[in-house]
Amino acid sequence: MTSTAESPAVRAAALFDQLDEIGAAAPPGGSFDAEALRLIADAALDGLVVPTEVGGRDLPLLDVMDVWAELARADGSIGWVAFALDSGLSFFGAYLGDDGAAELFDGGLPRLAGQFAPNGTAVADGDDWIVDGSYQFGSGIELATHAGCGFLAAPPGGGDPAYRFGCLPVGEVHLSGNWDVVGLRATRSVDYRLEQARIPDHRTFDFFAPICHRGSATHRFGVLPLTAVGHAAWALGVTRRVLDELRVAARRVRMGAATSIGDSDHGLITIARLESRYRSCRVWAREACEQAEAECAATGDFLSAATANLVRQASAHANQEAARIAQEAYLLAGTSALRDGPLQRGFRDLHAGAQHFFASNAAGLDWARGLLQED
Repeated sequence: MTSTAESPAVRAAALFDQLDEIGAAAPPGGSFDAEALRLIADAALDGLVVPTEVGGRDLPLLDVMDVWAELARADGSIGWVAFALDSGLSFFGAYLGDDGAAELFDGGLPRLAGQFAPNGTAVADGDDWIVDGSYQFGSGIELATHAGCGFLAAPPGGGDPAYRFGCLPVGEVHLSGNWDVVGLRATRSVDYRLEQARIPDHRTFDFFAPICHRGSATHRFGVLPLTAVGHAAWALGVTRRVLDELRVAARRVRMGAATSIGDSDHGLITIARLESRYRSCRVWAREACEQAEAECAATGDFLSAATANLVRQASAHANQEAARIAQEAYLLAGTSALRDGPLQRGFRDLHAGAQHFFASNAAGLDWARGLLQED
């Protein structure tokens, strides 16, 4: 067990070599070794945003971002799964009632993975929901103990369905081995489905109107903004690794050339611009999260729509810029980025991450509408 006297970010950085090696060793089409998650837990870096009342650590959000970025810097797939497991579990830790929380967290922190889009439907059967649904992108689900799902629940007495999140043991879902992708390969974010799965109501909560039973200001972000924080931290970590690897490549003499990238004005200017763009994204993402955390602490309520959209847009911007930075770094590095290695994996992972909803323009539309209404 690692000493917790050091800062969380320092402990995360100390895992770099081990996580880098595990990530690089992931077999084609296969997951990274579960030893990575054990190392993270042994360093007291799991459950970072899970309420302390259920055994989590509930660290200040900027500390959490630093850790998630460090884990992603070591390996994109490991970092992605780490933040996805953590953020998903935090919602259930904060928003489930006492019976559901006691059941889910009995025995310690579970590993909960899954997709929470409302891709399922449910009908009531007593105090349970009977759920059918097909889900994509269950990041880390092959290493999880529990699966999460979003579903539209038909009220027993009729009326509009409610959008609920639920969870169940992973052995009760059907996994599909269909993860043939460009990047984030070792996340094994396979599809899965539920067929007449029985989920007790006490292991579900309302997406649109969650009740914060426990936790801190972080848990009053709500599902979308807090998930966006993880995506921002992940993109910043992988981008940092790409730029670090570009520095290494820039010092080498290029094939068929008498000079290195770092010997040319073009190379130097490009590196300076890429670093500037990365650092700008990092500052804005952290500033937005700090503002949001302060707002929730001051009001004791969930985030305002304006601040929620600010956090989401800062995250989307970081992910979109990350993919563009990776592309320019890849092209500048030349053949040294062509072969399998951290720069190539970073390029692939960031382009995979940029396809996610949290990197889309949806946040920008919401944020811009709010900006115009302020005038």
